[in-house]
Amino acid sequence: MKKLILKSLKSKIQGDIFSSKEFKEFYSVDASSYKIIPSIVVIPKHEKDVINVIRIAKKFKTPVTARGAGTGLVGSALNRGIILDMQKFDQIRITKKYAIIGSGTIKGKIDKELERAKKFFPPNPSVGSYCSVGGMLGNNSSGSRSLKYGSVIDNVEEITFVDGNARKITLPKNKKISNEIIKFSKLVESKKFPNTSKNSSGYRIDKVKSIEDTHKIIIGSEGTLGVILSAKIKIKEMPKKRILYIIGYKSIYVAVRECMKINQTAPTAIEFMDELTLHQIKFKFVKNTKCVLYVEYDEDITKKEKELQSVITGRIIKKLKKEQEIEQWWRYRDLSLYYSLRTIKKEKRVPHIIEDAAVPLKNLPKVFSLLNEINKKYRTKCIVYGHAGNGNVHVRLIADRIKTKIIKNIAKEYFNEIIKLQGTITAEHGDGLARSEFVKKQYGTQNYRIFKEIKKLFDPTNILNPGKIISKKSTIISNLEKF
Repeated sequence: MKKLILKSLKSKIQGDIFSSKEFKEFYSVDASSYKIIPSIVVIPKHEKDVINVIRIAKKFKTPVTARGAGTGLVGSALNRGIILDMQKFDQIRITKKYAIIGSGTIKGKIDKELERAKKFFPPNPSVGSYCSVGGMLGNNSSGSRSLKYGSVIDNVEEITFVDGNARKITLPKNKKISNEIIKFSKLVESKKFPNTSKNSSGYRIDKVKSIEDTHKIIIGSEGTLGVILSAKIKIKEMPKKRILYIIGYKSIYVAVRECMKINQTAPTAIEFMDELTLHQIKFKFVKNTKCVLYVEYDEDITKKEKELQSVITGRIIKKLKKEQEIEQWWRYRDLSLYYSLRTIKKEKRVPHIIEDAAVPLKNLPKVFSLLNEINKKYRTKCIVYGHAGNGNVHVRLIADRIKTKIIKNIAKEYFNEIIKLQGTITAEHGDGLARSEFVKKQYGTQNYRIFKEIKKLFDPTNILNPGKIISKKSTIISNLEKF
């Protein structure tokens, strides 16, 4: 079978095709804890190559999984079959209010181009210098600024992709497909969707309110509905001024409770870093500082300072106005994942599974109580940081030689409680191999049935990244690399 597929690809594809052991090994991993060795890697040269790959994959009933920069944390871009590396789709065209971006374009490259035009694209994941636009679209990335500016799903106007039928589609321009999506949007059970300001789980049919919104079904779909070729993204004017406050607290619970009051002052960002992460920063924090909040504003700065000081009990450690200093402290925050990994000995690292839940902001203190219960029950510790203003915390578990079965038990308990708190099992990193089996629990039977119908519309033969979002089996501890 593999020989036949390779023969067909070589006769139709102008891009690069690889099937050597070295290439397959390279594409078998990403930034997650998983490993799956593909059969073939294709680096398409143009959209015709993408269409032909999908036609061939459909004929031979073999999986096709699009891949960007490999920065995903839950194995979304790993699969058997064909890996489609979209690196050559890296064009950028900037207009006054929008930019047309190829899916393989690295976010850092876009930022530099936009900076010259004094513009910016709001979503800013901490690995923004390295991740690709296709990956950001695939898992509905967010970052620290989402509190004010929203996630990727709120900042895209149009998407062009190739679906599992090898059709090139542009949404919302394609009215026929758009009308099909609208029909699904009218059937959803809205109360089963998370009551959170950001969400990357399942298909975001809840965001489709009209035909103009139908492209949003592709955002967060992790390549299961189509291979994205390009997107028309919204861009904004660079803010004239910014101010960043670093606020220290002696109690985590006081800090997270105060996020509600701080949020009412309309900041650009409210970020959280715990004590273990702070130890990695070259700065002398006041003794007994258990955590800090980053609070940033980019308008009405004088007024906002007064409002902030009236609602906080924490100590303002730093008040930063110079761009260079602000960027330096944001680098500390963006390096939280690196710091957490550096802090934990390799043999004590637990795979990224429960690292991206979000809850309504009022319920954030309950998440920390839940983590305390898990730590006591399973003799684990955890490092926590994240987007506190969105009720979104990233959790890195630490444990001595924990068994994979225990990892699954922790995930079940954690996600069950997060759902009870009206939260989402993943706010910005996607379902992937780590969480797809929990999507039905998150959304309920009726919505999950609609998700399956949406999948069938775009990918009737289930060749596009199978096993993600719509999952027939447990993958949470399958394909884990040794740890």
